[in-house]
Amino acid sequence: MNIGTTLFAQIMGFIPRYDFRQCVKRYHGNYKVKNFSCWDQYFCMAFAQLTYRESLRDIETCLRTMKPKLHNAGLQGGMARNTLANANSKRDWRIYADFAQILIQRARKLYAGESFGIELKQVAYALDATTIDLCLSLFPWAKFRQTKAAIKLHTLLDLRGNIPTTIIITEGNIHDVNILDELCLEPLAIYIMDRGYLDFARFYAIHTTPAFFVTRAKRNLDFKRLYSRPIKKAAGIKFDQIGILTNYYSKKHYPEKIRRIGYFDAVTKKRLIFLTNNMKLSAKTIADLYKSRWQVELFFKWIKQHLRIKAFYGISENAVKTQIWIAISIYVLIAIIRKELNLKLSLYTILQILSVALFEKMPILQAFAEDRYVEENTQSWEQLELQGISLGQ
Repeated sequence: MNIGTTLFAQIMGFIPRYDFRQCVKRYHGNYKVKNFSCWDQYFCMAFAQLTYRESLRDIETCLRTMKPKLHNAGLQGGMARNTLANANSKRDWRIYADFAQILIQRARKLYAGESFGIELKQVAYALDATTIDLCLSLFPWAKFRQTKAAIKLHTLLDLRGNIPTTIIITEGNIHDVNILDELCLEPLAIYIMDRGYLDFARFYAIHTTPAFFVTRAKRNLDFKRLYSRPIKKAAGIKFDQIGILTNYYSKKHYPEKIRRIGYFDAVTKKRLIFLTNNMKLSAKTIADLYKSRWQVELFFKWIKQHLRIKAFYGISENAVKTQIWIAISIYVLIAIIRKELNLKLSLYTILQILSVALFEKMPILQAFAEDRYVEENTQSWEQLELQGISLGQ
């Protein structure tokens, strides 16, 4: 790339501008806009994410300091905090949600051959949710408890590449299990979730797709064993049973046979029982799949630590959703750049470099040259080994 181009301009050059314009056009984002387009809004919010800005005033001050370099980087209009606040509040958040989905599809193709430690032919997804606490007096629309506001990020994570394929933002009082009704189920895919999603009517919908689920059983599960399969005790498998549900309502909602697997985790010293409708995979593979569900937990931890999604630049629902979707799009964009440039650095290290060198003028490959950096043992989700982590709820 041109040595006279800033790193920020080169990063933004990976964005498919035609697709972005189509998203803006779909929701009339630039209707009656003269000086501060949706692209300018995205530019400013991307800058805020990459450099960890604390507030609108912080964004404004830093961008004005870099004013001579902004046009080169791609900012066409001027920058004022009130203008950005108004854009975040009024321009449809779905513009950035749709654009993030375009980047997600691109990233999934790049990471399709990525291994996550288990050899499978089908796609495996981990489903979970995280809660972001908010101030009730400032965010009264985010219903959660009588004295507390919050929103939830319900996320379906493709375990190949750890790419979030579906993100649904709801009020904090929405129960996790309801999100199963919102998912577009993919035939033959495996959906891994904790026992908070245990609902046999919804599991039967997955079964009839046909797709597969892996979850943990509750202690009071009414189950009748029909027959057992051979097990490998050395792998920690205690039993592998095929049976039926005996509770009246459970049996009514899920009338088919179901598989129950007992497993002892030698690291955490816990005895766990899994439920699945997959009759072909080995019992150890089912246990390993549930263990890999923790990648979605690590994803939540990572984005909360390294992106601006816990403190918001606006208080309206539209502003909050706009900020979250732009943050997700930036995360996916960096993952795309990492793969397309064949970088070996972690996403954490790439973001740390960009946070201090965003307006430096150098070729992007030179900025991320591996011999310039010694990666520390950070707590980023990419670097955490699944081995030794508790299997969760």
